[in-house]
Amino acid sequence: MSKPLTELLELLQLEQLEQGLFRGQSQHLGLPQVYGGQVIGQALSAARYTVAEDRTVHSFHSYFLYPGDPLKPIIYDVENLRDGRSFSTRRVKAIQNGRPIFYLTASYHCEAPGFEHQSTMPEVAGPENFASESELAMRIADFLPEQIREVFCSEEAIEVRPVHVVNPLKPEKIEAKQYLWIRANGEVPNNELIHQYVLGYASDWRFLTTALHPHGVSIFAPKFQMATIDHSMWFHRPVNTNEWLLYAIDSPNASNSRGLVRGEIFNQKGELVASTIQEGVLRFNE
Repeated sequence: MSKPLTELLELLQLEQLEQGLFRGQSQHLGLPQVYGGQVIGQALSAARYTVAEDRTVHSFHSYFLYPGDPLKPIIYDVENLRDGRSFSTRRVKAIQNGRPIFYLTASYHCEAPGFEHQSTMPEVAGPENFASESELAMRIADFLPEQIREVFCSEEAIEVRPVHVVNPLKPEKIEAKQYLWIRANGEVPNNELIHQYVLGYASDWRFLTTALHPHGVSIFAPKFQMATIDHSMWFHRPVNTNEWLLYAIDSPNASNSRGLVRGEIFNQKGELVASTIQEGVLRFNE
Protein backbone atom coordinates (compact mmCIF):
# COMPACT_ATOMS: atom_id res chain seq x y z
CA MET A 1 0.00 0.00 0.00
CA SER A 2 1.28 3.49 -0.85
CA LYS A 3 2.17 5.90 1.96
CA PRO A 4 -0.47 8.47 0.86
CA LEU A 5 -3.24 5.83 0.86
CA THR A 6 -2.15 4.56 4.28
CA GLU A 7 -2.32 8.14 5.57
CA LEU A 8 -5.75 8.64 3.97
CA LEU A 9 -7.18 5.50 5.58
CA GLU A 10 -5.78 6.63 8.93
CA LEU A 11 -7.31 10.08 8.35
CA LEU A 12 -10.72 8.49 7.75
CA GLN A 13 -10.50 6.28 10.86
CA LEU A 14 -11.76 8.53 13.64
CA GLU A 15 -11.12 8.66 17.36
CA GLN A 16 -14.25 8.00 19.43
CA LEU A 17 -14.61 10.52 22.26
CA GLU A 18 -18.04 9.54 23.54
CA GLN A 19 -21.11 7.71 22.27
CA GLY A 20 -21.91 9.31 18.90
CA LEU A 21 -19.02 11.76 19.20
CA PHE A 22 -15.81 11.42 17.15
CA ARG A 23 -12.67 13.40 16.33
CA GLY A 24 -10.88 13.46 12.99
CA GLN A 25 -7.57 15.06 12.07
CA SER A 26 -7.30 17.42 9.11
CA GLN A 27 -5.27 17.09 5.93
CA HIS A 28 -3.45 20.11 4.50
CA LEU A 29 -3.55 20.00 0.70
CA GLY A 30 -2.13 23.46 0.13
CA LEU A 31 -5.62 24.96 0.06
CA PRO A 32 -6.77 27.77 2.39
CA GLN A 33 -9.54 25.48 3.68
CA VAL A 34 -10.07 21.80 4.39
CA TYR A 35 -10.69 19.74 1.23
CA GLY A 36 -14.43 19.04 1.09
CA GLY A 37 -13.95 15.36 0.30
CA GLN A 38 -12.13 14.92 3.59
CA VAL A 39 -15.12 16.18 5.59
CA ILE A 40 -17.50 14.00 3.54
CA GLY A 41 -15.35 10.90 4.05
CA GLN A 42 -14.89 11.50 7.77
CA ALA A 43 -18.61 12.21 8.32
CA LEU A 44 -19.49 8.91 6.61
CA SER A 45 -16.84 7.18 8.70
CA ALA A 46 -18.31 8.65 11.90
CA ALA A 47 -21.84 7.55 10.98
CA ARG A 48 -20.79 3.99 10.11
CA TYR A 49 -19.74 3.30 13.71
CA THR A 50 -23.38 3.66 14.75
CA VAL A 51 -25.07 1.50 12.06
CA ALA A 52 -25.70 -2.26 11.94
CA GLU A 53 -23.04 -4.17 9.98
CA ASP A 54 -25.51 -5.48 7.39
CA ARG A 55 -26.38 -1.95 6.19
CA THR A 56 -24.40 0.26 3.86
CA VAL A 57 -24.90 3.82 2.65
CA HIS A 58 -27.28 4.19 -0.28
CA SER A 59 -27.40 8.00 -0.24
CA PHE A 60 -26.20 11.11 1.56
CA HIS A 61 -26.95 14.81 1.27
CA SER A 62 -24.63 17.42 2.73
CA TYR A 63 -24.15 21.18 3.13
CA PHE A 64 -20.90 23.08 3.63
CA LEU A 65 -21.53 26.03 5.96
CA TYR A 66 -18.05 27.41 6.68
CA PRO A 67 -14.55 26.62 5.37
CA GLY A 68 -12.69 24.27 7.70
CA ASP A 69 -9.24 25.05 9.10
CA PRO A 70 -6.78 22.44 7.73
CA LEU A 71 -4.52 22.95 10.75
CA LYS A 72 -7.14 21.88 13.33
CA PRO A 73 -9.05 18.66 14.02
CA ILE A 74 -12.81 18.36 13.42
CA ILE A 75 -15.41 16.98 15.84
CA TYR A 76 -18.22 14.84 14.37
CA ASP A 77 -21.50 14.58 16.29
CA VAL A 78 -23.67 11.69 15.01
CA GLU A 79 -27.42 11.76 15.66
CA ASN A 80 -29.46 8.56 15.27
CA LEU A 81 -32.64 9.66 13.47
CA ARG A 82 -34.12 6.25 12.71
CA ASP A 83 -33.51 2.51 12.64
CA GLY A 84 -36.27 0.75 10.70
CA ARG A 85 -36.65 -2.78 9.38
CA SER A 86 -34.78 -1.96 6.15
CA PHE A 87 -33.40 1.57 6.48
CA SER A 88 -31.33 3.53 9.00
CA THR A 89 -30.84 7.30 8.94
CA ARG A 90 -28.08 9.33 10.56
CA ARG A 91 -27.33 13.04 10.72
CA VAL A 92 -23.74 14.17 11.25
CA LYS A 93 -22.69 17.63 12.41
CA ALA A 94 -19.03 18.58 11.85
CA ILE A 95 -17.79 21.12 14.39
CA GLN A 96 -14.69 23.29 14.44
CA ASN A 97 -13.92 26.28 16.65
CA GLY A 98 -17.21 25.75 18.48
CA ARG A 99 -19.53 26.06 15.48
CA PRO A 100 -20.94 23.71 12.82
CA ILE A 101 -19.05 23.88 9.52
CA PHE A 102 -20.84 21.03 7.75
CA TYR A 103 -23.97 18.86 7.97
CA LEU A 104 -24.54 15.45 6.37
CA THR A 105 -27.63 13.23 6.43
CA ALA A 106 -27.04 9.64 5.34
CA SER A 107 -29.45 6.77 4.72
CA TYR A 108 -28.39 3.12 5.04
CA HIS A 109 -30.06 0.06 3.53
CA CYS A 110 -29.50 -3.69 3.51
CA GLU A 111 -29.36 -5.67 0.25
CA ALA A 112 -32.75 -6.44 -1.32
CA PRO A 113 -33.79 -7.80 -4.74
CA GLY A 114 -35.76 -5.56 -7.11
CA PHE A 115 -35.89 -3.89 -10.51
CA GLU A 116 -32.62 -3.26 -12.36
CA HIS A 117 -31.76 -0.67 -15.02
CA GLN A 118 -29.03 1.94 -15.45
CA SER A 119 -27.40 4.49 -17.74
CA THR A 120 -25.03 3.22 -20.40
CA MET A 121 -21.34 3.73 -19.66
CA PRO A 122 -19.73 6.29 -22.01
CA GLU A 123 -17.34 4.89 -24.62
CA VAL A 124 -13.99 6.09 -23.29
CA ALA A 125 -10.54 4.59 -23.80
CA GLY A 126 -9.18 2.66 -20.82
CA PRO A 127 -7.02 4.19 -18.05
CA GLU A 128 -3.82 2.68 -19.48
CA ASN A 129 -4.05 5.28 -22.26
CA PHE A 130 -3.75 8.32 -20.00
CA ALA A 131 -1.23 9.91 -17.63
CA SER A 132 -1.96 10.57 -13.97
CA GLU A 133 -2.50 14.08 -12.63
CA SER A 134 0.82 13.95 -10.77
CA GLU A 135 2.65 13.08 -14.01
CA LEU A 136 0.88 15.91 -15.82
CA ALA A 137 1.63 18.36 -13.01
CA MET A 138 5.34 17.51 -13.20
CA ARG A 139 5.37 18.80 -16.77
CA ILE A 140 4.37 22.30 -15.60
CA ALA A 141 5.89 22.11 -12.10
CA ASP A 142 8.19 25.09 -12.65
CA PHE A 143 5.18 27.33 -13.27
CA LEU A 144 3.08 26.25 -10.28
CA PRO A 145 3.01 27.99 -6.87
CA GLU A 146 5.15 26.11 -4.34
CA GLN A 147 2.25 24.87 -2.16
CA ILE A 148 0.29 23.69 -5.19
CA ARG A 149 3.40 22.02 -6.66
CA GLU A 150 4.01 20.05 -3.45
CA VAL A 151 0.47 18.64 -3.54
CA PHE A 152 -0.07 17.97 -7.24
CA CYS A 153 3.42 16.67 -8.08
CA SER A 154 3.65 14.16 -5.24
CA GLU A 155 2.38 10.59 -5.00
CA GLU A 156 -1.41 10.40 -4.66
CA ALA A 157 -3.71 8.45 -2.32
CA ILE A 158 -6.28 8.41 -5.13
CA GLU A 159 -4.76 8.13 -8.59
CA VAL A 160 -6.61 10.35 -11.08
CA ARG A 161 -6.15 10.05 -14.85
CA PRO A 162 -8.04 12.72 -16.82
CA VAL A 163 -9.17 11.73 -20.29
CA HIS A 164 -9.03 15.33 -21.53
CA VAL A 165 -6.21 17.43 -20.11
CA VAL A 166 -7.02 21.02 -19.18
CA ASN A 167 -3.97 23.19 -18.55
CA PRO A 168 -4.89 25.28 -15.47
CA LEU A 169 -2.32 27.89 -16.48
CA LYS A 170 -3.83 28.30 -19.98
CA PRO A 171 -7.50 27.29 -19.76
CA GLU A 172 -9.52 27.09 -22.97
CA LYS A 173 -13.28 27.29 -23.51
CA ILE A 174 -14.46 23.71 -23.93
CA GLU A 175 -17.61 21.66 -23.39
CA ALA A 176 -18.78 21.37 -19.77
CA LYS A 177 -17.85 17.69 -19.52
CA GLN A 178 -14.93 15.66 -18.28
CA TYR A 179 -14.02 12.03 -17.73
CA LEU A 180 -11.67 10.90 -14.97
CA TRP A 181 -10.33 7.41 -14.34
CA ILE A 182 -9.86 7.02 -10.57
CA ARG A 183 -8.71 4.29 -8.19
CA ALA A 184 -6.99 3.91 -4.82
CA ASN A 185 -3.21 3.94 -4.99
CA GLY A 186 -2.85 0.67 -3.11
CA GLU A 187 -5.12 -1.89 -1.46
CA VAL A 188 -8.20 -0.69 0.42
CA PRO A 189 -9.44 -3.27 2.99
CA ASN A 190 -12.28 -5.58 1.95
CA ASN A 191 -15.06 -3.64 3.67
CA GLU A 192 -17.90 -2.10 1.65
CA LEU A 193 -18.34 0.86 4.01
CA ILE A 194 -14.64 1.76 3.79
CA HIS A 195 -14.80 1.67 -0.01
CA GLN A 196 -17.88 3.91 0.14
CA TYR A 197 -16.28 6.62 2.22
CA VAL A 198 -13.04 6.43 0.19
CA LEU A 199 -15.17 7.04 -2.92
CA GLY A 200 -17.01 9.81 -1.07
CA TYR A 201 -13.62 11.40 -0.40
CA ALA A 202 -12.63 11.10 -4.07
CA SER A 203 -15.98 12.31 -5.46
CA ASP A 204 -15.27 15.96 -4.65
CA TRP A 205 -11.94 16.06 -6.51
CA ARG A 206 -12.05 18.21 -9.69
CA PHE A 207 -15.84 17.97 -9.63
CA LEU A 208 -16.94 21.61 -9.53
CA THR A 209 -14.16 22.73 -11.90
CA THR A 210 -16.19 21.15 -14.73
CA ALA A 211 -18.53 24.16 -14.53
CA LEU A 212 -15.58 26.42 -15.44
CA HIS A 213 -14.83 24.70 -18.75
CA PRO A 214 -17.21 26.72 -20.99
CA HIS A 215 -15.78 29.97 -19.59
CA GLY A 216 -12.05 29.41 -20.03
CA VAL A 217 -11.36 30.10 -16.34
CA SER A 218 -9.21 28.10 -13.93
CA ILE A 219 -9.05 28.04 -10.14
CA PHE A 220 -5.76 29.96 -10.37
CA ALA A 221 -7.46 33.04 -11.86
CA PRO A 222 -6.77 36.18 -9.78
CA LYS A 223 -9.50 37.07 -7.25
CA PHE A 224 -11.55 34.05 -8.26
CA GLN A 225 -13.57 32.20 -5.62
CA MET A 226 -14.79 28.61 -5.94
CA ALA A 227 -16.47 26.93 -2.97
CA THR A 228 -18.80 23.96 -2.55
CA ILE A 229 -22.29 24.68 -1.22
CA ASP A 230 -23.78 21.19 -1.18
CA HIS A 231 -22.87 17.67 -2.25
CA SER A 232 -25.13 14.62 -2.64
CA MET A 233 -24.31 11.06 -3.58
CA TRP A 234 -26.16 7.81 -4.25
CA PHE A 235 -24.55 4.36 -4.10
CA HIS A 236 -26.32 1.95 -6.45
CA ARG A 237 -24.11 -1.14 -6.45
CA PRO A 238 -21.09 -2.49 -4.54
CA VAL A 239 -18.00 -0.32 -4.95
CA ASN A 240 -14.39 -1.48 -5.24
CA THR A 241 -11.98 1.47 -5.18
CA ASN A 242 -9.03 -0.88 -5.76
CA GLU A 243 -10.19 -1.14 -9.38
CA TRP A 244 -10.38 1.60 -11.98
CA LEU A 245 -13.63 3.58 -11.95
CA LEU A 246 -14.76 6.03 -14.63
CA TYR A 247 -16.07 9.32 -13.23
CA ALA A 248 -18.22 10.88 -15.98
CA ILE A 249 -18.99 14.51 -15.08
CA ASP A 250 -21.02 17.25 -16.74
CA SER A 251 -22.28 20.69 -15.80
CA PRO A 252 -25.82 21.42 -17.04
CA ASN A 253 -26.01 24.94 -15.65
CA ALA A 254 -24.20 27.98 -14.26
CA SER A 255 -26.11 31.08 -13.21
CA ASN A 256 -26.40 33.66 -10.43
CA SER A 257 -22.74 33.07 -9.36
CA ARG A 258 -23.39 29.33 -8.85
CA GLY A 259 -22.48 26.26 -10.89
CA LEU A 260 -24.15 22.84 -10.91
CA VAL A 261 -22.28 19.62 -11.67
CA ARG A 262 -23.39 16.01 -11.75
CA GLY A 263 -21.49 12.77 -12.12
CA GLU A 264 -21.92 9.08 -12.79
CA ILE A 265 -19.31 6.55 -11.62
CA PHE A 266 -18.92 3.27 -13.50
CA ASN A 267 -16.70 0.25 -12.93
CA GLN A 268 -14.88 -1.34 -15.86
CA LYS A 269 -17.65 -3.90 -16.29
CA GLY A 270 -19.92 -1.00 -17.23
CA GLU A 271 -21.94 -1.10 -14.01
CA LEU A 272 -23.16 2.23 -12.62
CA VAL A 273 -21.97 2.11 -8.99
CA ALA A 274 -22.71 5.67 -7.84
CA SER A 275 -24.14 9.05 -8.86
CA THR A 276 -23.26 12.51 -7.56
CA ILE A 277 -24.59 16.09 -7.72
CA GLN A 278 -22.97 19.27 -6.38
CA GLU A 279 -23.56 23.00 -6.48
CA GLY A 280 -20.95 25.60 -5.66
CA VAL A 281 -20.07 29.28 -5.74
CA LEU A 282 -18.21 30.49 -8.84
CA ARG A 283 -17.42 34.19 -8.85
CA PHE A 284 -14.80 36.90 -9.08
CA ASN A 285 -14.36 39.01 -5.95
CA GLU A 286 -13.51 42.67 -6.29
